Amino acid sequence: MMEKKVIGYFQDSNQAAQAANELKEKGFKEISILGNESGGKEGSNDSKGKGDDGMGWGNLSSGTKTGGAIGGVAGLALGTGALGALGAAALLIPGIGPIVAMGPLAAVLGGAVTGGVAGALVDYGIPQDRSDFYETKIKEGNTVMILKANEDKTDTVATILRNHGAKDVRVH
Repeated sequence: MMEKKVIGYFQDSNQAAQAANELKEKGFKEISILGNESGGKEGSNDSKGKGDDGMGWGNLSSGTKTGGAIGGVAGLALGTGALGALGAAALLIPGIGPIVAMGPLAAVLGGAVTGGVAGALVDYGIPQDRSDFYETKIKEGNTVMILKANEDKTDTVATILRNHGAKDVRVH
């Protein structure tokens, strides 16, 4: 059976965490999450940048980016149950800044820093125009989730993502 990638973005990282947890509970394993440390729309109730986005990232837009990224990633890995097994990395991407990457795509992204997020997504099998679109969404502070699934499971994955608020969900 052919493997496909399902990708979408979340304006609220809490919803991304909920989707990832549900997917893990249903047996999906190859989940990748990319988020910009600027916080973007997350924590919008807190315009001064205090608080937590619900995924354990805390306020990634304040103070020391490196320390915040490492602490935030540790909190995300430890604080979200099923997500802890995904593996996480804090990366500084030219043109985007600090991001947090979790799952199999984190390794691809780490090796493709010169091509940025879009280059890593292309390497991962997402078409260039869509990769550019999702890179823009990360720059805006959204959380992007990519999941590998057998072709016969892509509708299930897409439905779970949409049920948790994912936007622009596509199968490639």
